[in-house]
Amino acid sequence: MFKEFKEFAMRGNIVDLAVGVIIGGAFQKIVNSLVNDLIIPVMSIFIGKIDYSSLQFTINNVSIKYGSFITNVINFIIIAFALFLFVRYINKLNKNLENVKIKNMRGLDKINEKINKKFHKKKKKEEPAEPKPEPTTKVCPYCFSEINIKATRCPNCTSVLEEIKEHNEDKKELENA
Repeated sequence: MFKEFKEFAMRGNIVDLAVGVIIGGAFQKIVNSLVNDLIIPVMSIFIGKIDYSSLQFTINNVSIKYGSFITNVINFIIIAFALFLFVRYINKLNKNLENVKIKNMRGLDKINEKINKKFHKKKKKEEPAEPKPEPTTKVCPYCFSEINIKATRCPNCTSVLEEIKEHNEDKKELENA
């Protein structure tokens, strides 16, 4: 069981999540300090109250702490804006990296084309072209089925193939001459 837990805990996405939570907690402390030590005192210059967390009103012995809520909303807005800027910056970096990769790929494609052209030209000069093998089949002009090239009659439609007759007659005339 310990081995399974260790495998689960050491997966890359779990470790990344843990690091994100830890960094998020540290970032939250920084933002809380920013809000409590800088922003709220500056706001108190205009409003006149320094500690917003103590702002509350009571209805039927129930305290509604709207000052603490205002502080938490300010914290959330600052954290959300900071994360927005961070993600925007990361996306811009990724887009720039993709553009660089695309440009590099285009450059590599051009280089590969030049290499291939040179290689194929040399290859054609060095190696003679192989002769094309003679066809072993032909198409019947009547039923359009593929048949052996030596056939004088189509096995599918039983038609007598005229060109073979003519060819055989030409052969006989040459032999007689």
